[in-house]
Amino acid sequence: MDFRISADDRVGAQPKKPSQPKAGSHSKGARIEPVMGKSAGMFAIGERGRSGSGKGPTGGGKPPRRGKASTPRGNNSRKSRSGGFLMGLLWWGFVACLWGGIAVIGVIVYYGAQLPSSNTWAVPDRPPNIRILAADGSLISNRGQTGGEAVTYRELPYYVPAAIIASEDRRFMSHFGVDPIGMASVVLEMVKARGVTRGASTITQQVAKNLFLTPDQTLGRKVQEAILAIWLEQNYTKEEILELYMNRVYFGAGATGIEAAAQTYFGVSARNLSLGQAAMLAGILPAPSAYNPKASPEKAIQRQRLSLNVMAEEGYITAEEATAAQIDPNQSVRTRVAGSESYVADWVESLMTAYIGDIKSDVIVQTTIDYKMQKDAEFIVREQVAAEGSKRGFTQGALVAMDVDGKVRAMVGGVDYQKSQYNRAVTAKRQPGSTFKPFVYMAAMEKGYTPDTLAEDAQFDYNGWSPRNASGKYAGTVTLRQGLAYSINAIAARLAIDVTPQAVIDVATRMGISSELIAVPSIALGTQEVNLLELTSAYAPFANGGMGVIPNVITRIDSKAGDVLYEASDAGPGRVVAPDVLAKMDDMLRTAVEVGTGKRANIGGWEVGGKTGTTQDAKDALFIGFTSAMVTGVWLGNDDATKTTLSGGNVPATIWSQFMTKALAGKQAAPIPGGSYEGQLISQQIIDPTTGQVVIDPNTGQPQVQYVDVASGLPVRTVTDPATDQPVASGAQLVQSGTILAPSGDVLAGGIPTSGWIIDASGQQIDPTTGLPMGQIMTDQGIDPASGFALQPQNAGVGQAPIDPDTGLPMTLVVDLATGQQVWAPSVPAAASQPVQVEKPRTLMDMIFGG
Repeated sequence: MDFRISADDRVGAQPKKPSQPKAGSHSKGARIEPVMGKSAGMFAIGERGRSGSGKGPTGGGKPPRRGKASTPRGNNSRKSRSGGFLMGLLWWGFVACLWGGIAVIGVIVYYGAQLPSSNTWAVPDRPPNIRILAADGSLISNRGQTGGEAVTYRELPYYVPAAIIASEDRRFMSHFGVDPIGMASVVLEMVKARGVTRGASTITQQVAKNLFLTPDQTLGRKVQEAILAIWLEQNYTKEEILELYMNRVYFGAGATGIEAAAQTYFGVSARNLSLGQAAMLAGILPAPSAYNPKASPEKAIQRQRLSLNVMAEEGYITAEEATAAQIDPNQSVRTRVAGSESYVADWVESLMTAYIGDIKSDVIVQTTIDYKMQKDAEFIVREQVAAEGSKRGFTQGALVAMDVDGKVRAMVGGVDYQKSQYNRAVTAKRQPGSTFKPFVYMAAMEKGYTPDTLAEDAQFDYNGWSPRNASGKYAGTVTLRQGLAYSINAIAARLAIDVTPQAVIDVATRMGISSELIAVPSIALGTQEVNLLELTSAYAPFANGGMGVIPNVITRIDSKAGDVLYEASDAGPGRVVAPDVLAKMDDMLRTAVEVGTGKRANIGGWEVGGKTGTTQDAKDALFIGFTSAMVTGVWLGNDDATKTTLSGGNVPATIWSQFMTKALAGKQAAPIPGGSYEGQLISQQIIDPTTGQVVIDPNTGQPQVQYVDVASGLPVRTVTDPATDQPVASGAQLVQSGTILAPSGDVLAGGIPTSGWIIDASGQQIDPTTGLPMGQIMTDQGIDPASGFALQPQNAGVGQAPIDPDTGLPMTLVVDLATGQQVWAPSVPAAASQPVQVEKPRTLMDMIFGG
């Protein structure tokens, strides 16, 4: 085997053979300096032979044996080649890193250049929140894009942000926006867990994504996300970044932000979250749609346990606190159920633009809603639908309750808001049925009819229209009071034809119906659609003395800074029903509840008026009723308008009675107020008694007018109210009993008033051209000599006539041959028949049903 010479050995002259050291010439442990030019192998051999005699194989100057000398040189060669490989590997690794870094920088520059200039970057405003409060200040709901108001970091319990940091970004407080170490730990954690445990993006990156970027999962978006995250870290504190995150992150179920999530899932403010609730909300974040407690309670519990354990590991809470806060897997998660107040919140939200325009920032809305009444109404409607719905074939109900001045106190838009957000009290329009009849009767009262006016309950045909009674039976001659109390269709139809459908529409509109109505005779039977809110408010004048109302649910709107943006006014339409007409209507509507179709609506101690309504095939059943304190309307039916076996007098009246009993508890019962003209003025043209013509003012060429106090019927002095620019009584009455005064207050000479005023001995002002009280319109009809009022014509089966007390029959109008005037005379019963007594209201049902 040949001895191989290394390259180093070939350099320079062949070294001389070293002199042999003497034995023992070196002390043990003495340093041996290597000789320049000697190979490592030879240096090693010489060192091993330092204790020998210098002769022989181990100590002499002879060269070592080839076989033994070649081994160390071969090892050195391999080490040299291995070292070269590692150096090369390091070199090329460095080069690769350099080029990789250049590539990364290039990618960052490329995608960063697509972002706007950094001096234009700004955190966008959070969408405004609408905080809706009940009358007592309790929260009804939050509305807006987020569903909750923003809260500050320091308003929250310490464990709320801690739960989010532990769940989403454990190194949040120490990284610079992007966390390479955290990303690596997440990867290892997911490998160990064999599944996704948490996201790799930091909280700051998620804020950047939510604020500035689209949700696309692309390289470019991730690069831009990292750039923006670093910018956020340099311009905002950790608390501010975490606050941005908590107020804008999505928690599922339509809740954006920690406050919305707390209200949606637990019905509490984020300021009052428990440790267990905070951990559950933090656990939702990786997959809000899958982990939220409404969609998957089991997964929500698992995520809660994981969040609590991590919080304990990170030192935010103790292990004992984590265990105590965990929900038993065998228990259900209690989440907040959106109740009927959400219908109110939706309605309020829809009104905001009309009240204050576009909303730029958070607002607080104070409403008229009585929260206890609201929950009572919800419970009663839901219970009655559950108890009676399957038997009578209906699935939905709605209720509106308001004070007599129009302030809405409760509104139920459906049985279950979770299942259906369609508001059947405000949005839905349905036929009102017989609940529309009071407007027909009111038009008749305004024409001069009374509750005791007789009408014929019989089938008839009018231009091809032949209305039928629901029972198919007819009672003959009845009073209008009976006709309304027992909801007789034929009577309402005759009245509508007599007063004209347009007059009915005018009355309904004046009372508060805002839906479009068409002037056709069938309007008398409630065939045209309205919503429950407007129908209920249209009954309010019957309950409050005749004043029109505008249904109102918002009393005040404030900005979060406390600025008043809107405040409700007490102004309204004013008087819409004359006192005498109101008295007649209340009389008839009370009878409808006392003995008529609304008997189930009676409540102890209170005067109650109202009207039932049932549409064709009982598709809709309603009851609208009132006391002196409140007006409430109830509707029951099906969304698809399928037939039921309901009527307005059964389940709707029962719901009304149960609700009003609770709503009026503790209040002092009071009678339904009658109307009053006190303080109201009307203007009249002055008539010249000698000519019967209107007196013309020579200065203006216009008719002269006088103002009359409606309560007394006497003219009064007036002054102009500077606030309203309307005439008001000055306090000086112009007329005294038995005295004739001029407009100036002077007594006219000769007793002839140029103004046309004639005052009888009682102080009643008489129109000299007609002989009637001033304000009474002269017609071509006959005059009742007893009262001096015009008689009403007998049209369409309806007439005005006094009742003969001896026979019980209407008297007949005849001409007195001595005076030439028309007078009432007893009518003659048919031959061989007994006098017919008009039945009292309580026996009319016996007449109709043969009882």
